[in-house]
Amino acid sequence: MSVPPTSGSFSGQQAVTSPPVNASFARTNHPPTRITVPSPSDIASGTNLANFIPHPVQNVFEGQLALARIGISPGSLDGVAGSKTRLALIAFQFKEALPVTGALDPSTRSRLLLVSPPFTNYTVTADDLARLRPLGKSWLEKSKQDRLDYETILELVAEKAQSHPDLIRQLNPSVNWTNVEAGTFITVPNVERPLVREKAALARIHLEARTLQVFGESTNLLAHFPCSIAAFAEKRPVGELHVATIALNPNYTFDPDNFPESAEARELNRKLVLPPGPNNPVGTVWIGLDKPGYGIHGTPRPEQVGRAESHGCFRLTNWNAEFFAHLVWVGMPVFVEP
Repeated sequence: MSVPPTSGSFSGQQAVTSPPVNASFARTNHPPTRITVPSPSDIASGTNLANFIPHPVQNVFEGQLALARIGISPGSLDGVAGSKTRLALIAFQFKEALPVTGALDPSTRSRLLLVSPPFTNYTVTADDLARLRPLGKSWLEKSKQDRLDYETILELVAEKAQSHPDLIRQLNPSVNWTNVEAGTFITVPNVERPLVREKAALARIHLEARTLQVFGESTNLLAHFPCSIAAFAEKRPVGELHVATIALNPNYTFDPDNFPESAEARELNRKLVLPPGPNNPVGTVWIGLDKPGYGIHGTPRPEQVGRAESHGCFRLTNWNAEFFAHLVWVGMPVFVEP
């Protein structure tokens, strides 16, 4: 994957216009609205390809789903008109030369189409059940596990469906999540990772908006992701960085020097290697940058992406980090902007 873009050349001075984002407006001006859970008949019709008719999105959930399908991520699908959804809508509106409102307004609905059924059925397998592992409470316990995999079927299914666990629960009120057996059918959003049609030319991280955007050779927007940033401003690098390494399913080296606030780290006073898995501290992807100790990576807590909480790295959901890993190449510039 560490190859340059397939055509053309890129200069670090090339101008790329990003969507005009008022991040504080996107985060605070509107109260979140909870999803209206579809009725059983609506879900049934929503999984039936033969009866499905493509249409403009009708509600926040359909809007989130349609955006995720084209690589403009609202984070975990939850049907809530929150800040990450508004920022995704702004990115879509800017890309489509629509009035930039951050709202699912009539002009946006008319351009944002749902082209396949919104729901599908996921069948729990014996392999799914075999993956489940209790997660150690301490760094030392985690380092002794064979894999940092999912703890529950709900967690596994929610991540596969790029969804908030609460949404999966709402869509499946009859499922006993404490005793899920192989063969259980679970209704989930019908979302898949977009196809990679070209390598990226560059990425831009907007610290105020807490987003990462990916652009192609023609400065076209290829992807938009919500992104967590460092909790402390002095830990946030600003300027031009470059991709140095790309690793899928990485292990994680716990260095106690990086966690001075941890009593366990002070007691251990030695490095530990934690095994791979979606509950690894860097999730399923590590994209190292050419600033020592900094990278773009996944997370075991996808619902929390978009916050200022890291030690300095940039966190994406695992599914967005995996998509991003297929777009980037070693040496690709990453511009971090205030």
